[in-house]
Amino acid sequence: MAEKQPHLYIQMSDLDTNGIPSGAQSSADSAARAGSVLTFHNICYHVKTKSGFLCCRKTASKEVLRDVNGIMRPGLNAILGPTGSGKSSLLDILAARKDPHGLSGDILINGSPQPANFKCTSGYVVQDDVVMGTLTVRENLQFSAALRLPNSVKEQEKNERVNQIIKELGLSKVADSKVGTQFSRGVSGGERKRTNIGMELITDPAILFLDEPTTGLDASTANAVLLLLKRMAKQGKTIIFSIHQPRYSIFRLFDSLTLLAAGRVLYHGPAQQAVDYFQSIGHQCEPYNNPADFFLDIINGDSTAVALSKTDETTTESSEDHTEYDKTLAEQLAEKYSNSAYYRETKAQLENISVGDKKKTKAVFRQITYANSFCHQLKWVSRRTFKNLVGNPQASIAQVCVTAFLGLVVGAIFFGLKEDAAGLQNRVGAMFFLTTNQCFSSISAIELFVVEKKIFIHEYISGYYRTSAYFISKLMADLIPIRTVPSIIFTCIVYFMLGLKPTVGAFFTMMFTLMMVSYTATSMALAIATGQNVVAVANLLMTITFVFMILFSGLLVNLTSVMSWLSWLKYFSIPRYGMTALEINELSGLNFCGISNITNSANSYREMGPMACTGDEYLKSQGIDASPWGLWQNHVALACMTLIFITIAYLKLHFMKKFS
Repeated sequence: MAEKQPHLYIQMSDLDTNGIPSGAQSSADSAARAGSVLTFHNICYHVKTKSGFLCCRKTASKEVLRDVNGIMRPGLNAILGPTGSGKSSLLDILAARKDPHGLSGDILINGSPQPANFKCTSGYVVQDDVVMGTLTVRENLQFSAALRLPNSVKEQEKNERVNQIIKELGLSKVADSKVGTQFSRGVSGGERKRTNIGMELITDPAILFLDEPTTGLDASTANAVLLLLKRMAKQGKTIIFSIHQPRYSIFRLFDSLTLLAAGRVLYHGPAQQAVDYFQSIGHQCEPYNNPADFFLDIINGDSTAVALSKTDETTTESSEDHTEYDKTLAEQLAEKYSNSAYYRETKAQLENISVGDKKKTKAVFRQITYANSFCHQLKWVSRRTFKNLVGNPQASIAQVCVTAFLGLVVGAIFFGLKEDAAGLQNRVGAMFFLTTNQCFSSISAIELFVVEKKIFIHEYISGYYRTSAYFISKLMADLIPIRTVPSIIFTCIVYFMLGLKPTVGAFFTMMFTLMMVSYTATSMALAIATGQNVVAVANLLMTITFVFMILFSGLLVNLTSVMSWLSWLKYFSIPRYGMTALEINELSGLNFCGISNITNSANSYREMGPMACTGDEYLKSQGIDASPWGLWQNHVALACMTLIFITIAYLKLHFMKKFS
């Protein structure tokens, strides 16, 4: 992004100047070009932590931030501090992406309260890059432009915006290269980070937030990313970011520095004057030492500067010195800052800024606005989901191949079923395997919302799309190709190799039944896995659930003999509905000669009544209604369970109150 290149700005009236109140500035264009001034007044943040076992859990309040004040002007505004200092929490609070419970204080933009949809109109780059690895750099940027720019912006203007950002970020050589996943090589780490930044620059936000933008990058690449941000800051953007331990070439780019430790401000002011400030309070930075390392050493109390500052201590201590000794080092440094000229100057400037209506600040965290309609969002999210499926075909192709292989194996084992005692036993065994296989093959659906959880949370909070659009697109991408196609292939292979009932109706009934079992099992997997952070936990819950369902499928035990206080569990068994429907479809009307000879045989998996020579008599002995309604009521039950599980999964996704 060369400084001499013209900066493309797209007027978006629907977004009301990117959602930033312009204050004293006269026009929306000047507000976007000149950046915005963000001020925060007396920010305090507490979170509740729980400890102990379930029976005696204790709740305690933990202080994350205490009395934090500051001003962030156009330029590079760095928030520096050790791990656990509260810098990421402060960044999220300033970006309106933190749970407001336990939060107090005011955040103003150009002297006015943050708009309610501030998190949708500002830019926020998360620490872990959330870009779709199976898409190209250009496709990721086009996705952001299609959903974050309103319909009033023409398609040609959106493409121009994408091309301009690609040019400014130096991504022209890799624009049509895939970003890359853990299974396939893609662009470099710096190019991936720039792509992530580019997706946030689509709306030309006046304020851009970045959480640890150098994480995972080597020193040279991290320096290149910060140089990019510096050039953007010179164009008038207000860039606020947290950073842990930058090298000196990065530190010297900072315009403003906010130093935090234990939730307290130790310094807030011009970055290049921070060394002089610490020297004034007795901490001398050694020659050729990185100031950022020097600050962290002071906070941790293990630097030579701290040791040298104590060389003139006397053996006798006054009561005042003893009291100061009892304080933590962070509190001592925070108290010294509160008595400094930098703090007094900051407070004076904050007092001159109107606080405005404090009640409006609480709405900042509540409203998410969208630039486009539901149908437009559904089209683009579905398009990206199917591109992701095509771009990463290993799972779907493997499942189809495994399904075809299992179909051939089952067909070979149960090949050419006959209408005798062995034929009945083999038919029942084959139907049990078919339904069980459909259930366990659906466990792969647990990754549907777990793997992309971070991407969904970030894009939803940023106003890319509604939860319903994302949910429906994922369902269509999973149920149609991954659940429907294998069921069709499995039925076509097994049905004719086994020699089942040679009627068109029976064939399509079996295919429909297997599809319904797969849909129901998949929806249950989604209901269990949605909201989980670890795939292994959801996988364990699914396995345990299916094992109990198989016990009540109707093969391992005759359900008519189960005690009444346990028999109600059969109504929650997905394999039972599928197996019962398959048995009715296949056994109804068939005649098995000599079947009474195996009534008490140890090789039989079911207990059949005496002289059960027909399939109808066998079904009756199992308590199964062999009428047409008996067949379709199992399909209705599967359909109802599918709707219930899908509803549960959607509600868990919709009410997942987590922030990026």
